[in-house]
Amino acid sequence: MKSNSSSFLFVENISKSFKGLAAINNVSFQAEKGEIIGIIGPNGAGKTTLFQIISGFIQPDHGKVYFEGKAISNNKPYEISLLGIARTFQIVKPLRGLSVLENVMIGPLAHSFSFSQSEDQALSILRLLELRDKKDILAENLTLPEKKRLEVARALATSPKLLLLDEVMAGLRPTEVDRMIAILQQINQQTEVTILMIEHAMRAVMACCERLIVLHHGEKIAEDTPKAITKHPDVIRSYLGQELC
Repeated sequence: MKSNSSSFLFVENISKSFKGLAAINNVSFQAEKGEIIGIIGPNGAGKTTLFQIISGFIQPDHGKVYFEGKAISNNKPYEISLLGIARTFQIVKPLRGLSVLENVMIGPLAHSFSFSQSEDQALSILRLLELRDKKDILAENLTLPEKKRLEVARALATSPKLLLLDEVMAGLRPTEVDRMIAILQQINQQTEVTILMIEHAMRAVMACCERLIVLHHGEKIAEDTPKAITKHPDVIRSYLGQELC
């Protein structure tokens, strides 16, 4: 891919190995402001490793990540968060002993908002994630679907420009998947935040995403519209064939 570090997000020739095994191999793509892009592929394809690199939890062996024209590959996670990149994690772990509201308030407080401003912002986000009525209960007492929405709320509370969602629909029933799809579309429309989402629920990525990036054995094997991806022979052979059986 031709270098375009002026893009909103540009991932350029990223590679990462662990003990000699390539988790990511020469992956490049770019995202523009306001897009929703899905990252799909079999387990072990390198999807979460890619998120780890973009969010600063690990550094690539080769290649660079550019965000709003600046190289961020050597930045620490908190520095990347302050630049406007937030992420969720596959295993939801709300802060125990704190209420739902307090879990979400931590994000605005990290940006030096006053306590009252942080509370107002957190309540607005909880309303968007349909958790406003749960604000005073302990976060660990939420159901799984509610914890998934809280995970998104906590990330959104940092006021991100780019939101990395790592399987926020895993383990949800079809009705809850549909609920999350509607919420993500609303977030994108109301805040213009760019969303990269790792997801196995094909109905979700087909409904939400403008483009799909497909990883297999750490390499990008396809990038296209959802409709075109479902007809791509390499994608069918390596991934969709399993999903559609």
